[in-house]
Amino acid sequence: MTEKVAMSDILSSVNALIKQCEFAIEQSNDKNFRDILIQNRNVLENIQWHVYLIDKEKGYYVPAAPAGQADIEQVKNAIGQ
Repeated sequence: MTEKVAMSDILSSVNALIKQCEFAIEQSNDKNFRDILIQNRNVLENIQWHVYLIDKEKGYYVPAAPAGQADIEQVKNAIGQ
């Protein structure tokens, strides 16, 4: 297994855990438990960000180019209608 594959697996796993936390937060009716889930989700999102930064730094992930102003305006107009 290459480092790139391992990093991809880590990111996929963290993303799945975040989704599970979100589901549990939505279903929870206990405030204390919900708060703990929210804290854990926040930790996972922080891990997700750091994995992304490592992937980007090593060239494993290349983000899409920023949208041009014409694209932004097109979306604004579509939403505004």
